[in-house]
Amino acid sequence: MIMLIILGIIGIAVETTVGVEEGEKCGACWIEGAAILAAVLIVVLVTATIDYQKQFAFVRLTRSLHETNIKMVIRDGKQISVIDDDIVVGDILSVNAHNLASIPADCVVLGPPISGGLKMDESTLTGESVLITKNPGDVVLSGTTTIQGSAKMVVIAVGVNSVAGKIKAHVYDSSDHDGEGLDGDDDSPLFIKLEKIAKQIGIAGTCAALLSLTVNCIKGFGFGNEPISVLIEYIVVAITVLAVAVPEGLPLAVTLALAFSSSKMMKEHNLVKHLDACETMGCATTICTDKTGTLTANKMTARALYTNGTDFSCTDPSMSLGEYVTTNVDKPTQQTLDMLATLIAIDTMDETTLEMEPDKKKIKRCSGNPTEVALLAFASTIGENYQDIRESTRGRSDKGDLAEYLVEGKQIQFTSARKMMSWAVPKVAGGYRVYSKGASEVILARCNRQLSRSSDDEELTESLRQDILNCGEVYARRGMRTLSMAYRDLPDGVDIDAKSGSILNVDGSEAFEIETDLSFVALVGIEDPLRPEVPGAIEKCYDAGIDVRMVTGDSPNTAVSIAYQAGVLKDFHFTEGSTEKTAINLKQNVLMEGKVFRRKIYRIDEDGNKEEFDQTAFDRIWPHLRVLARSSPDDKLTLAHGLNQSTLFTDKSACRELEKEDNILVFPDRQVVAMTGDGTNDAPALKRADIGFAMGISGTQIAKDAADIILLDDNFASIVTAAKWGRNVYASIQKFLQFQLTVNISAVTTALVGSFAYAKSPLAAIQLLWVNLLMDALASLALASEPPTDGLLQRDPVNRSKSIISTRMWGNMLGQASYQIIVIMVLLFKGPDIWGFPPGHIFEKETNENSVHYTFIFNAFVWMQLFNEINSRSLQGECNVFKGIEKNPLFCGILVTTAALQVIMVELGGKAMHVSEDGLDPYYWGLSIVFGIASLPIQQVINVLYNFVHKYHGLWRERRRVKASRRLSTRHVSAGL
Repeated sequence: MIMLIILGIIGIAVETTVGVEEGEKCGACWIEGAAILAAVLIVVLVTATIDYQKQFAFVRLTRSLHETNIKMVIRDGKQISVIDDDIVVGDILSVNAHNLASIPADCVVLGPPISGGLKMDESTLTGESVLITKNPGDVVLSGTTTIQGSAKMVVIAVGVNSVAGKIKAHVYDSSDHDGEGLDGDDDSPLFIKLEKIAKQIGIAGTCAALLSLTVNCIKGFGFGNEPISVLIEYIVVAITVLAVAVPEGLPLAVTLALAFSSSKMMKEHNLVKHLDACETMGCATTICTDKTGTLTANKMTARALYTNGTDFSCTDPSMSLGEYVTTNVDKPTQQTLDMLATLIAIDTMDETTLEMEPDKKKIKRCSGNPTEVALLAFASTIGENYQDIRESTRGRSDKGDLAEYLVEGKQIQFTSARKMMSWAVPKVAGGYRVYSKGASEVILARCNRQLSRSSDDEELTESLRQDILNCGEVYARRGMRTLSMAYRDLPDGVDIDAKSGSILNVDGSEAFEIETDLSFVALVGIEDPLRPEVPGAIEKCYDAGIDVRMVTGDSPNTAVSIAYQAGVLKDFHFTEGSTEKTAINLKQNVLMEGKVFRRKIYRIDEDGNKEEFDQTAFDRIWPHLRVLARSSPDDKLTLAHGLNQSTLFTDKSACRELEKEDNILVFPDRQVVAMTGDGTNDAPALKRADIGFAMGISGTQIAKDAADIILLDDNFASIVTAAKWGRNVYASIQKFLQFQLTVNISAVTTALVGSFAYAKSPLAAIQLLWVNLLMDALASLALASEPPTDGLLQRDPVNRSKSIISTRMWGNMLGQASYQIIVIMVLLFKGPDIWGFPPGHIFEKETNENSVHYTFIFNAFVWMQLFNEINSRSLQGECNVFKGIEKNPLFCGILVTTAALQVIMVELGGKAMHVSEDGLDPYYWGLSIVFGIASLPIQQVINVLYNFVHKYHGLWRERRRVKASRRLSTRHVSAGL
């Protein structure tokens, strides 16, 4: 871009000053230099406009999110509603688990003690999914979420003074990780390659311009008697050669290709914040993904049930557990199903609500505790309505005639000390029935009977108890969270608050008497189910040569279960002979816990603090690593940095050993890392990765600010879509480069030959600017509009160090350029003799008007480029260059538009376009189009020649290898003798 600006300024200065002879008016002599500067202005404006539009779309999304974040605060003694940004220190903030759940500022919980406790989800800050109980006086940090209960709290810090604000400030601080060695590349792989090509083209163009100037000076001053004033003409010709060599349309072409792809990606749930992120994703070699909400649906769902001595495990993701249970040949009795539904409806919190779709198969909306939501959904799928059960149960209903009896019921809230929850309601015949649910091992230890298929209680023998425990272990190994449900009937006059002197809670306190001697009803396995489209998406990643690594805060067994179902883990990752897909059966380093990972890759000082990142230790681990469990956000940052900076591929012996011993192929270049995240503390890792993906639905604002692409549907499959479009961007730019550089090779050669022969290029700078900018800009849009195909995901990622111009592309470019040069040379030197028009260099010098000769050359040159644009759609030597063209109306439309513009330029362009005032005769138009059409069969000849040379060269190399191997074997035998 800088080169173009300099070229334009020099062109205007030379043409308007020393380039104007005495007594001659400048007229339109400045137009070529001005057109070059206009080209720069167009590129800058288009790029800025597109970037502004993308950023504005992100701002709109952010503003809409902010406007929906409304909180209730008490200020000056009055309760008012304000948006998060308007909350100030000293406000009394009201929060609950329904619609005021997110915490926008650092606060302190106010008294009195909260009934049932305030449960906070701090996973966005800590990465831990365990809910934290808050009591009066405790600090609640910004960025966390209320899951259970309600409270009032006083605001003590907002903005950059809050914890979330400080993290956000660090994210935007360029020196965020200075001193930690966790910095990386700023430029994307494609732009690094394009910058390299631009430098090479600049050097080549400068050399060509100097060569032109030198040759003309030697001819004019050494062998001729030209006056010194002619030097200005030689300089102008040299500048023209340089203008021909520089592809003015390339910056605009890249911008248009990226903009077109990003707009298409937006429709497929990818909001691209930075245009270069499109193509960077196409080069991705590793995706480090979260589990919750990305691979899974982020909706706790009941997937297994053990009751009446029968295990009902639903493995079909398209079927709900309730549907599976009710259609099973061994389905429980209706009395058992009624008991289950009643127990779930009564023994769940009021804060947990659920609304199902009309078909009762999907959740429409829900709130409250995720585990209880899963239970209520299960009750709905077996045909029961939990609200009807609650409202018709005395002691539980707070509506209608039964509301006055609500006080007769007794709720014993869940606490971490008891790990269970109970609700006692009065029976119609007198007495109470207690419904309990909680941790499976706690509830089972309190049971001495179980509900049988006959709906009567039977003794819970040790054998039956062991069956339940074994089933629970199977559920846990499958990554499920288990809980048991039980009940007990109590007589009239029982003391509900009485404590047991013999049975203790988990923390050693005395248990409630009514929560002992229970009858076991069911064991339920709950999981966050895998998104149905994820396994196929991950399989596509592996086919595309992209490794997928899962990073989660879950336990190892839960992580392994989801990773295996998703396809991140394959059978060969487990030890031979193992039957269960559990963490203990994985091969070494395939799975690591965060604390083990940190201990192995950081050098530890004498005080036990991590001192320095050890890349060598990391390189011994990462080729095997597929799952990082119980990880922290800092582990994600370390993983992104270590993968990006690894140079393991340069150690050929280590790579061969990995392939031989573990069948692991190390990508032959540095890794390009994509990272997903949704939490506030994920922001540094998103910023450090080559491509950061933030979750549009569940992600925090800070994570979205740090990311390059926002997944609007929080779905891993959308990442694969981004990879496909990214590779399409790369292919589109390759197609354009193949087209553009063919133009430049033939144009530079033509300009040089013309300057050598006549000290004047037959192609004027303004004509080449039309070809290089306007026509090529349209060509870039046409080639960028080629839709991606699944075949793009059947190839390996492109190396960082590999040239963007392949050997096949060089063959195509040189072949087509050779054909074009031959045609132009024939027209230049033999055209006047063949067709009878005056030579252009003589006619223009004598009459000071534009010639038909040079206009014919310009027209033929452009039509050869137009038809070569069709050839450029193919990069791999495909025979049918028209394949799929009918599916791309934009390409066809641009081709027709460009042809129409060329007609206008030639017939009406006149002096501005440096063409003949009368245009061209139909005869010359016909010849120009014929020359263009001929480039299509020429491409087929190029394909045949390339395949022949490529095959012969391969056979030659193989013969050399065999001969060298024979010589080596002979040498070894001779040494042995």
